[in-house]
Amino acid sequence: MTADQLLSTKLPAADLPAAPGRPAPLPDASGMVETIRRSWAAMEDQADALGRHFYATLFHIAPETRDLFPVNMEVQRSRLLRALVHVVQMVDQLDDLVPFLQQLGRDHRKFGVIAGHYDAVGKALLSAIGTHAGDGWTPEVEKAWTDAYTLAGQAMSQAADAERGRASWLGRVVEHKRIGWDLAVITVQTDEPVPYQSGQYVSVETPQRPRLWRYLSPANAPRPDGSIEFHVRAVTNGWVSRAMVAHSRIGDTWRIGPPMGRMGLHRTEGRDLLMVAGGTGMAPMKAVLDELTRRSDTPRTQVFVGGRTWDDLYDFDALRRMSYAHPWLDVVPVLERDDDAVGAERGTLADVVTRYGSWADHEVFVCGSPAMIRATVSRMLVAGTPLDRIRYDPFTMD
Repeated sequence: MTADQLLSTKLPAADLPAAPGRPAPLPDASGMVETIRRSWAAMEDQADALGRHFYATLFHIAPETRDLFPVNMEVQRSRLLRALVHVVQMVDQLDDLVPFLQQLGRDHRKFGVIAGHYDAVGKALLSAIGTHAGDGWTPEVEKAWTDAYTLAGQAMSQAADAERGRASWLGRVVEHKRIGWDLAVITVQTDEPVPYQSGQYVSVETPQRPRLWRYLSPANAPRPDGSIEFHVRAVTNGWVSRAMVAHSRIGDTWRIGPPMGRMGLHRTEGRDLLMVAGGTGMAPMKAVLDELTRRSDTPRTQVFVGGRTWDDLYDFDALRRMSYAHPWLDVVPVLERDDDAVGAERGTLADVVTRYGSWADHEVFVCGSPAMIRATVSRMLVAGTPLDRIRYDPFTMD
């Protein structure tokens, strides 16, 4: 399932509009979360055993859920359990968590998940934690875990029930271009256009890794013909990303889930833009820039794109050509490790961006690894950038 999405580094809560159907805050949510965190800390070293118990229980009480997971469970074993724990530990941050859970619930429709499955997952979770908590499984601890999971499960299932759009789209690989040993640009032609906004991301399933999904950001604004360009880097121990880079072939059929994420151009209010991109975080930024080139009221846009060396800035030439063609766009390369770099700023993205100022009058987009997002957002807040001007997707990860 979509465990990787939930296992990101915790970030400062971002300002979001109130979500329809938002669950009511739980009384004393902070105390409940503290109870959950204390009990989890006491058993976290048993994560493997907890994972085995969780899946054995889930597949026993709801055997049909076995088909939602890959055949090889080694990669999956502890991920969903850890993801669920991460979510219930954040129920005191509903403004940040609930909109994400609602998107995730709509996304889970592609698996055929129904309301009863959320109940089964909750029972399996409580069974696994209750068994391994031993004497620590007090009525207070059980209630805290039950209340927290109930809130999360309801947010997901209610959003899924209310959704009437498609659960997934089929796409055919029409181009596969290797940029390096660990990077490929892959273009997929969908049966119907996927209704994403520039800057959002989608889940993807490939024939090489059935039932193992990965999250990718389109690198182009939506096109009438439905074609989507993806930038895929093979990450260490990444079964899906490595298969995409090395083994995807023209003619392969991919399945694509509903769009997710909140990075888009709907809230600029006439302000200039700042974009900060690391690694393949360049892809959603490129999609936003693609959309900007089609507008007549384009704001001035400053882009910082970073990597360890020039080789990491794999698409910088295309961004530079775009900046030559559009006076409103300026692109600055940032390199961490290349001491002899010419024509680039030296340091981390967090260092360089804040060296230029606070950007308090800009709308800010940040995309990259969780560590890069955390460092950049934290440094910008210290420099004086208002939090409600910074947009990032805190739950995404490689």
